[in-house]
Amino acid sequence: MNQNIHQEVFVKLTGTGSYLPGKPIPLSDVDYFLGELTEASEKLQKWLQRMKELMKEMLEVEYYHYAIDPVTREYTDDNITMSVKAAKKALESAGLKATDIDLIVYGSAHQDQMPTASVRIQEALGIEQCGELSIHANCTSAYKALLVASDFIRSGRYKNALVISSSMSSSELRAEYYNQALVKKEELFLRYFLSDGAGALILQATDKKSNGLFVENTYMESIGGKKPSAMLNHRPAYWMNPKKEYELAYHHLGQMFNEQLRAHFHDEDGSVFIKGLKRMLGKYPINLKDIRFFQVNFPSKHISELIMDECGELNIQREKLYTKMSSMGYAGPPMAFISIDRILHEEKLKNNDLILSFVTEVSKFMQAGYVLKYY
Repeated sequence: MNQNIHQEVFVKLTGTGSYLPGKPIPLSDVDYFLGELTEASEKLQKWLQRMKELMKEMLEVEYYHYAIDPVTREYTDDNITMSVKAAKKALESAGLKATDIDLIVYGSAHQDQMPTASVRIQEALGIEQCGELSIHANCTSAYKALLVASDFIRSGRYKNALVISSSMSSSELRAEYYNQALVKKEELFLRYFLSDGAGALILQATDKKSNGLFVENTYMESIGGKKPSAMLNHRPAYWMNPKKEYELAYHHLGQMFNEQLRAHFHDEDGSVFIKGLKRMLGKYPINLKDIRFFQVNFPSKHISELIMDECGELNIQREKLYTKMSSMGYAGPPMAFISIDRILHEEKLKNNDLILSFVTEVSKFMQAGYVLKYY
């Protein structure tokens, strides 16, 4: 008698790659690369100089990366070229050809282009046919790309997935982008912690867990249904006349900060981060003693340290915190994949080591996380 026996499929991370454009830029050169805001009000320019010094203390970022030639003011990369460069490194480390990929999932903060980035990356890699998705959800987008790809592989739908995230933050931060007469404080302080870059992962289906890093579980949620948007532009949900959009400064990206942001990030019973992390660990329990690295995907060392204070109640030790932000700035969504790439190339993992990561983004307080385990 024939019986259909379902064999469990596991998701192995077989390759990683990352790309940071240009040379490392110190904080003192940020305004040179992004451009001076010479047309903003004198009061705002003075505030910006004070904010720059404050950011130096709060962020402790030594270097940034920008895909901008400071002399010609031209871009040296974009989201597609950075993604392709990171993807090629990931493919090489996995020992695969681009044509072996049957699924591409791309995650970015937001995107307005048509056709979407995933098919542009597909074309650039020379892949004639594959499944593809583009996900745009600020800093949770990379996590959601990993979630979707790993779930598709477990379902048996695909076998070899390329998961990518990239961010060209500089394109929204350089002086030429702003209507400087209308620019606001909450739109300018972002210039001193956002950076450019891309990261890529190769996920493959396998029938056993051995000799490598595996996706144990993934998680996502949104808890912003009753909270205001804390990071946004003012574009409506339709295409505007570009001239009018510029004249109204609806294209400017801004974020709440200081007490305004803190009021929505911290509830009476704890931060939205720690409560979300608890929900994830409640749904997908792990042995916290096996955590080797805890990736907190935040743009500020100061915020990360405050989060680690809260994580003490979960017995997640402060020394488990893993961040490379000081040497590369904060590249947004791809930081999750860039960090995984650095871990696998610079650290020695041992059996049962866990990589736990969780993120809160503030455009609408979406949250996501993942657990990777070494066997």
